[in-house]
Amino acid sequence: MLTLRDVVKHYPLGDGEPVRAVDGVSLSVGAGELVALYGPSGSGKTTLLLLIAALLRPDSGAVLMDGRDVSQLSERDAARYRLWELGFVRQSLNLLPSASALDNAALKLMGTDLGIGQAHRRVAPLLERLGLAERTEHRAEQLSMGERQRVMIARALSTDPKLVLADEPTGSLDSVRTHEVLALLTEICRERHAAVLLVTHDPRAAAYADRVLALQDGRLVEYEPDQAVVPASAG
Repeated sequence: MLTLRDVVKHYPLGDGEPVRAVDGVSLSVGAGELVALYGPSGSGKTTLLLLIAALLRPDSGAVLMDGRDVSQLSERDAARYRLWELGFVRQSLNLLPSASALDNAALKLMGTDLGIGQAHRRVAPLLERLGLAERTEHRAEQLSMGERQRVMIARALSTDPKLVLADEPTGSLDSVRTHEVLALLTEICRERHAAVLLVTHDPRAAAYADRVLALQDGRLVEYEPDQAVVPASAG
């Protein structure tokens, strides 16, 4: 499914040594597999996700999705890849403030041939599984940070992607909602045979993962449990 081969992404830093954000990373995530990736801030985790999402091009190496190097796609094909094959749960809560939770969750589907009604019917079960059945008509500004994050998760999963990238998806959630979100990602992984790469600081995620990796200074290293820190929760 997803294979990275010696992927490198460095950022120039004036006259000094470049920032080695991703420094020769090789990994794979198979269909139906959930892999957790831990690492401190600045370790290169977000850059790695942007490379996999074809939002950045590596300096060298290959990012293969079903054998196709997505880093070499045209802008148009990369956009189609992100729409249909990829679900990306980013840390930024990019919601339309005047739109309902239901409309916000269906936003990705608005770029397809589906009508609004069909898009709503497709995301409503996801919102229900994420504990938002009673909040679907609430506007984004009426939702808590945790509820907004769950809307973003529903949006990412709405196109039934082959690959799900989740960047700190439980960072604003309490323990109950954390369990629900991690359980849902695990179920999606199994039910739809999707590959899931979960970037997190939360040690609770390790219990749901098939494998646990760690990134430090742009390189994969052996995971140590004390690398993960339980985040503050916001409901």
